[in-house]
Amino acid sequence: MSEKPLHPRTRAVHHGIRRSQYGEMAEALFMTQGFSYDSAEQAEARFIKSGPDEFIYARYGNPTSRMFEDRIADLEGAEDAFATASGMAAVNGALMCFLKPGDHIVSARALFGSCLYVLDVLARFGVEVSYVDGTDLEQWRAAIRPGTRAVFFETMSNPTLEIVDIEAVATLAHAAGALVVVDNVFTTPVYSRAIAQGADVVVYSATKHIDGTGRCLGGVICGTRQFVREVAEPYLKHTGGAISPFNAWLMLGGLNTLDLRVRAQTEGALKLALALQGDARLARVIYPGLPSHPQHDLAMRQMDGAGGTMVAVDLGSKEAAFAAMNRMQIFQISNNLGDAKSIVTHPATTTHQRLSEDVRAGLGITPGLLRLSIGIEHPEDLIADFRQALA
Repeated sequence: MSEKPLHPRTRAVHHGIRRSQYGEMAEALFMTQGFSYDSAEQAEARFIKSGPDEFIYARYGNPTSRMFEDRIADLEGAEDAFATASGMAAVNGALMCFLKPGDHIVSARALFGSCLYVLDVLARFGVEVSYVDGTDLEQWRAAIRPGTRAVFFETMSNPTLEIVDIEAVATLAHAAGALVVVDNVFTTPVYSRAIAQGADVVVYSATKHIDGTGRCLGGVICGTRQFVREVAEPYLKHTGGAISPFNAWLMLGGLNTLDLRVRAQTEGALKLALALQGDARLARVIYPGLPSHPQHDLAMRQMDGAGGTMVAVDLGSKEAAFAAMNRMQIFQISNNLGDAKSIVTHPATTTHQRLSEDVRAGLGITPGLLRLSIGIEHPEDLIADFRQALA
């Protein structure tokens, strides 16, 4: 084979495959929670130290789960990965596994509601949490101090699609000795270069684009082998946050088509955003691929020239937003994203409803804001569906 590195689309199909003695084409599903040993001595030795292809219990690892971990780590440019039961298990595990009472973490204020909940729990356990505007480097500079243990942010915020400068924030964090932990779900592995840009730990909800068809829950933590296997894995395997072999098997299938789906979704998102910008019935059209986006240049540089699969629009009021949602025929009303089917969400009453009205207003989550997750349908059909919903 040529010495030229394989394209990520090719690696997403082939990397890390473990074939049984039967030589199956599809990745094998090892649907087992435990493993048999040839002797008592072998069992003892494996509990002392397991080899790279030796397993004890599915909560600790499984051949199917390991295939998924190896493949996603390769795509992300990480040394290793640990697959979790959900995206929030990954966020929780990535932070809880190393933070302790008295530690200090700086976080972007614009986060998914459940991520804010995890930070609230950390604060109750004695971790000091400082919040900043993720797009303002001066706020990061002022909040990060010697002894800060970590910074945490969504590389593209949910749902207002703000872009955080990974490289700039990582430079500030590393100067203070802090770990950079990023939730990369909106960026997707297709456009991510987060580790190359300075992130130490990259977290995904595999439930979203990686599965891509709304079938199951899953998550993954990517990072150095030392962090993944010596810090995150012990916490997750003992607290029950590991992925099931069946869900890992489905995620492997999702990776096969991830690149094709995400690029088609991005094409649809850009065409929809272009069609909607300037519509007098909309107070705002937010899409990082539009030159009007405040961080457009950063998004293009950080995401290899792509704007992503998500669009946000503001119809001015909750009543107008609900009326449009109820008239949509192709867009499905749901709180998921990254699906092959296009999805519309009203964040203020669903994903971010636990936030106070003042906090939502500060984050730009207005009563009229809709989050659109663009699927793989034909863009012209999506444009027509949205326009008729505004009538």
